[in-house]
Amino acid sequence: MAFVYAGGRTLSPRLVLLSVLLGAVCLAPSPLNAQTGGQALLPNYEKGPSQFPNLIAPYKAQTIPPLMLENSPRLRDLVHDGKMELSVSDALALALENNLNIAVQRFLRPIAQVDVLRTQSGQAARGIPGALLPAGLSVGAIGVGVNQFQGANGVGSAGGISGGGGAVQVPQLGSFDPSVTLNGSWDRTVSPLNTTTVAGVPQVTTNSTALTGTYTQLLPDGTSFLFSMNAIRQSSTQQHLIYNPAVITRFSGGFNQPLLNGFGFLPNKRFMMVAQNDIRTSEELFRLQVTAVVVQVTDAYWDLAAARQAVAAAERSREAARTLFRQTQTMQELGTAAALDVATANASLATGDRDLIIAQTNFQFQQSQLKNMLSKTTDAQLDAAEIVTTDQLPEPSERDVPQLQPALDTAFRQRPDLMAPEQDLKNQEISVGFTKNGLLPSLSVFGLYAGAGLAGNTLLATAGTAESLQQDFVLQYPEYAGGVSAVVPIRNRSAQADNLRARLERRQLQVNLQNTRQQVSLEVRQAIIGLIQGRAQVESSHEAVKLANQTADAERKKLQVGLSTAYNVILRDRDVMTALQADIAAVGTYAKALVEMDRSMGATLESNGIELEEALSGDVTKQPTPSLRYPRYTGVPETKP
Repeated sequence: MAFVYAGGRTLSPRLVLLSVLLGAVCLAPSPLNAQTGGQALLPNYEKGPSQFPNLIAPYKAQTIPPLMLENSPRLRDLVHDGKMELSVSDALALALENNLNIAVQRFLRPIAQVDVLRTQSGQAARGIPGALLPAGLSVGAIGVGVNQFQGANGVGSAGGISGGGGAVQVPQLGSFDPSVTLNGSWDRTVSPLNTTTVAGVPQVTTNSTALTGTYTQLLPDGTSFLFSMNAIRQSSTQQHLIYNPAVITRFSGGFNQPLLNGFGFLPNKRFMMVAQNDIRTSEELFRLQVTAVVVQVTDAYWDLAAARQAVAAAERSREAARTLFRQTQTMQELGTAAALDVATANASLATGDRDLIIAQTNFQFQQSQLKNMLSKTTDAQLDAAEIVTTDQLPEPSERDVPQLQPALDTAFRQRPDLMAPEQDLKNQEISVGFTKNGLLPSLSVFGLYAGAGLAGNTLLATAGTAESLQQDFVLQYPEYAGGVSAVVPIRNRSAQADNLRARLERRQLQVNLQNTRQQVSLEVRQAIIGLIQGRAQVESSHEAVKLANQTADAERKKLQVGLSTAYNVILRDRDVMTALQADIAAVGTYAKALVEMDRSMGATLESNGIELEEALSGDVTKQPTPSLRYPRYTGVPETKP
């Protein structure tokens, strides 16, 4: 067969195949190239490297993306002229890209994938942090793989299968990954003899060249098999030999099939099942971490917005105190105010300066906390930048408070801290099933075939070997064997204890899951109560500010006509400042109550428009879009001088 391309020339099939292979290698995506936005995406490690077309790939360490400990470009782009104008959406995008707590948890799914890769070979799972790895899965040999006979060297004796008749046993051995063992040796032996009757000489010198190869594998249903090939070439000074040198070969194959204990997919694939469950658990644990960070960042943003409002309130209060001080000085010059009134007004101005410094330093503290959440490292530009919050604090709305039952249903369906325990319970169910199978006696059937060959090696080095191998496969000197192996533990107390413990641990997890559900239910109810309480506090604090301003304004008018004193005006101004501080605190608390409501229902990511896959990759191409349907807080009311 030949292939013709457009130019009319023919290409051989071998050349076409080589071109296809080279193209596949060149076009294969590289994990290091999977980078966007300065973030390296972790590849999927479940499958492992293939031996095609690179035969040595499984024996080389895989490449992982480089570690990225620099801030994302988005953070630098938001800083202009020493200020960083920041919305809630910007803050969440920066957190998804730069928050170190998320970055640490981002490795959890690749670790779970590596566990799947390990269990696919038939070895034990190592588990992931935060997920249950039941101890009952490793009954009898903690830390080993599926097969407890992995320490055995083979089936039978001398290279795998016994020969010469007699008792035969073929144990279960191998793993899901096939194993090929090769051994070659050369040996020269000089043996003294006490008689010449047999050998014809008083000492025998033997030169031996041996080659042994075995192939073992365990199937997921518990069936294991082995193939072994032994070949040895010997030359000896012993007399009366039929062949000298001689080639001796032996081919053997055997299988073992459990019928009770160890039979089926669950006992043999238990670690693989757990590792697959842990993939889902890793996603829920990552969702839980992202949710926690989003809640922290949003709360910190509203705290900073409230702190900015507090600074504005302190500035206006100080400005009112300065205006009162100047008016009192003027009144003293006109003879309508005493020196004590001037001193009192001056003390009020000093108090205003103190309150402003406290508000400013609190703003700086809140700003430092938020910067730490939004960056991997703090440089001079970020450290010097002042955060300007562009989203205003929310005002209460009737739509903010959800109905109790729908909120509970949403929480039970979406809360990641409920999903992870449910996955743990699934893992424990696997342990219960495995230990139940372990209650059964061990009963297995096995069989083997072995063929022997013997030939001389006087002409060509390979002629005798070929002839000897031919004798193996044409059954010239065959051996057949089969049998049944049974192990019946008397009283079976170890297996009983393992099964009881697995079932008791399952009950314990069920109670713990119910306890978590109760806690979730309580948190939803508390969040609803917090919204109702917060709404009442905001409404009352707004009214208190309004009334305090009216009282202070009336007191200033009385001062202007000589019916009041500076001291009384200062008292009214302090009432205004206290009411403003309480109003800002109430609105800030209500904003965080909205955040808590979303968290308690497991709707934090959905409400903020966050895709889990983007959070997992660390590259935010779709800007988070927080739900801002409710009215905005209009800010600190003007304080009239």
